[in-house]
Amino acid sequence: MAHSRRYQAPSRHDEPVNLAKVEAAKNAGRRMVGTIYRRTRADGPNGEKMQRAEVRFDDVAGCLRTPSGGSSRQTIMVVDGKRVRSRLLSPREAARLMGLPDTYQLPKNYNEAYHLAGDGVAVPVVRFLTEHLLEPLLAAVRDEKKKAAA
Repeated sequence: MAHSRRYQAPSRHDEPVNLAKVEAAKNAGRRMVGTIYRRTRADGPNGEKMQRAEVRFDDVAGCLRTPSGGSSRQTIMVVDGKRVRSRLLSPREAARLMGLPDTYQLPKNYNEAYHLAGDGVAVPVVRFLTEHLLEPLLAAVRDEKKKAAA
């Protein structure tokens, strides 16, 4: 099934803190783009599973996770005055966030493609850790071995 990039009205954001964030964005006097991260938790009145939404407008999004087992897909929210729209993050956008090039062939199925990105390791993070942590540590170990051998 193809993923639609059409904006849809957001579903309910029942926690007061999230409602306040959306209302503040409506009154900001400018277009605001944020994310909605839905998660399912066993926190209902009788321990039943309830879906909760975390709304953010601070350029930080919840983690990319596989869309199963209570985890969630990211939703993009655009607030422009009183108009509020949302849509799922596309698999290509998720792949880009994970550092995959646009030439990387994603599965055609939305869930399969999102699952791939959600279970992946972010290439830019690995590159950064390699350059700034692993390579300097290995260089230090090599230097110590050379000193010990001399």
